[in-house]
Amino acid sequence: MSAGHTAVTTTPAPDATVAAAEPVIVCETPQDECGVRDVLDRLGDKWSVYVVVELASGVRRFKELQRAIPANISQRMLTLTVRRLERDGLVKRTVYPTVPPQVEYELTDLGHSLTHLVKALADWSIAHRPAIATARSAWDTAHAEPTAGN
Repeated sequence: MSAGHTAVTTTPAPDATVAAAEPVIVCETPQDECGVRDVLDRLGDKWSVYVVVELASGVRRFKELQRAIPANISQRMLTLTVRRLERDGLVKRTVYPTVPPQVEYELTDLGHSLTHLVKALADWSIAHRPAIATARSAWDTAHAEPTAGN
């Protein structure tokens, strides 16, 4: 833990009464984690959401998928990502017996059900972008390192 994160903030949030009313998720035990870890492990990686978003538009061949992802994903990383998504039942992989083999990827029904959540997260991000930028700027100002000579 960094030195800047050792203090506990005691000022309640302006809407703390709303947030404190009822927890969103209730786990029976701390170890059970309510399934959150599995979801975050898959969707919290750098590439899975990109793949899901791209496949929401329809079936893609491997190279089409690779070219469509904006951050230049490597062939190996895309292979690992689609395998993990396939293992989780979110992506279906179809291999056609041609030379060389043609492989296509598409979202399963389960994968399509996830696109609504990804869209909601993207919408939330767009709606709150100015507030987040303001908060970051205020935090950066409050936690600025003193310059030499001050």
